[in-house]
Amino acid sequence: MQAQAKFASFSFSIDVTWCLEQLQKDGRITERDKLFIQTTHRQKDQLKWHPLQWVANFNLKDQLNPATTLTLNRLCQWLAEKAEVPLFVIDPLKADVAALTSVMSQEFAVRNHILAIEVHSDRILIGTDQPFLTEWQNNLERSLAPRKIERVLLNPEQLQRYLVEYYQVSRAVSSSQNPSAFDRDNKGVEALLQLGDTQNPDANDQHIVKLVDWVLQFAFEQGASDIHLEPRKDKGKVRFRIDGVLHTIYNMPANTLTAVISRIKILGRMNVAEKRKPQDGRLKTRTPKGQETELRLSTLPTAFGEKLVMRIFDPEVLVRSFQQLGFEGHLLQSWQQLTQHSHGIILVTGPTGSGKTTTLYSSLKQLATEQVNVCTIEDPIEMLEPSFNQMQVNPNIELGFADGVRALMRQDPDIIMVGEIRDHDTANMAIQAALTGHLVLSTLHTNDAPSSLTRLHDLGVQPFLTAATILGVLAQRLVRRLCPHCKQQTAINEQEWEHLTFDYMMDMPTTMYKAVGCEVCRQTGYKGRVGIYEFMPVSLELKSIISANGTLDHLRAQAKKEGIEPLRIAGARKVIEGMTTLEEVLRVVPLN
Repeated sequence: MQAQAKFASFSFSIDVTWCLEQLQKDGRITERDKLFIQTTHRQKDQLKWHPLQWVANFNLKDQLNPATTLTLNRLCQWLAEKAEVPLFVIDPLKADVAALTSVMSQEFAVRNHILAIEVHSDRILIGTDQPFLTEWQNNLERSLAPRKIERVLLNPEQLQRYLVEYYQVSRAVSSSQNPSAFDRDNKGVEALLQLGDTQNPDANDQHIVKLVDWVLQFAFEQGASDIHLEPRKDKGKVRFRIDGVLHTIYNMPANTLTAVISRIKILGRMNVAEKRKPQDGRLKTRTPKGQETELRLSTLPTAFGEKLVMRIFDPEVLVRSFQQLGFEGHLLQSWQQLTQHSHGIILVTGPTGSGKTTTLYSSLKQLATEQVNVCTIEDPIEMLEPSFNQMQVNPNIELGFADGVRALMRQDPDIIMVGEIRDHDTANMAIQAALTGHLVLSTLHTNDAPSSLTRLHDLGVQPFLTAATILGVLAQRLVRRLCPHCKQQTAINEQEWEHLTFDYMMDMPTTMYKAVGCEVCRQTGYKGRVGIYEFMPVSLELKSIISANGTLDHLRAQAKKEGIEPLRIAGARKVIEGMTTLEEVLRVVPLN
């Protein structure tokens, strides 16, 4: 408190000398450390750094806690205690950029090292990296009255970044709203953007380009798997799917969103004028890390205009090791044995977004040695992989899956991957390929492993052909992984556990973990996802049931007899291991 009283009497900006003196006083650094930093010469770009950034750069040992170093986060905590203001971490997913940037002008914010970070009806949270600089407060309080100002400390890196980013985005949105840029009903959007695509872009168009760049950059940063651009009546929504759950990122005016969608359609070489029919396209870009990434685009006409969804195929995600996918012990062995077969069909099933493609790509990558010819036929090619021969279906020239498999058969393949079995022709061709001595891997949209066999019969495949060709089926789902930093033990909900594991003898764990939420996981309690699998190799008994045209219940009963665990049990095992929560498994798995 004395420190506060001592510093509160006048407003000043902290510098390196002040920080070093105070750190030494508090016993966090030695005299030697202080002299070393004071005498070190700064490079030109380092002169702009905040004093704490410069001190953190040296990775000094914390004298009060010798096992740790004085990182920027630790120094920020120290300064927050010193100034007696809370330390705040910005979550950009929750920021209402339009409201935050309307609190003050960018010039005022830059001059005083401040940024509005939360706006409430009665108070406004203002973040700063200069907690003893208070001259701005009276002016701002007068202009924001009756709302109160609450001061918090921000990490200087965060402040520098979002000060630029927030104002850029809001400027781009408001400038694109300029009536001269386009009419209210967007008549000129396409023409304008088309013009902007030439060498010399129009000034107004630049704003839209910036917005598109910002949305993509932000999505890569947050590890999003999909970007949804959804037009509504007055506003347009931008939403990201992160770890399988959607988060609203930004609400922008409807006509700005239309322009953003048109811009992306041009980049994806889609027909910009056609807004009544669904379209598909793809776009290649680089992530901030410098990796090439594919984006798959899909548009859909809705009541208020065109909705666009971009699926991000991150190369880091698409091809992974089996351990990263969650394949362990017995499952891994069985799967590798199955993929060693020279002919037959292996199916991977699950709904959209359950990681089927990732499993197939990772398996193919293991199989694609120099000695074999791997050919794939996909709709569209998810990721370009040099060790495969990839082909894309094209309905415009009547090249569907079935025609593709027919053509691939003449290419002397060893392993064929068919993107998806959707109809009788494709299923039939896949079976023909398997009967003539090829290993076929494919996906199917079904709920669990046994139902995929009956699904093939629904498509018109003869049961004896299914029995002769199918080697095994892998059903999968993705569950969110608990954040290791904040998960907490809790008592188990017996009713829910019974609901999940009925019919199976499983010991009930005494404790399990619950999701809490911290800064690392953006307050969700989960970080990343892991696969749960139901693997059903087709045994002789199953073959005879399939040939006899057995019902789904017969198949399930036989699978249970053979010790094949359904998805819900695989999920229950992940709960016991403390990887995920019971609620998460119940949300994802089919309870049949």
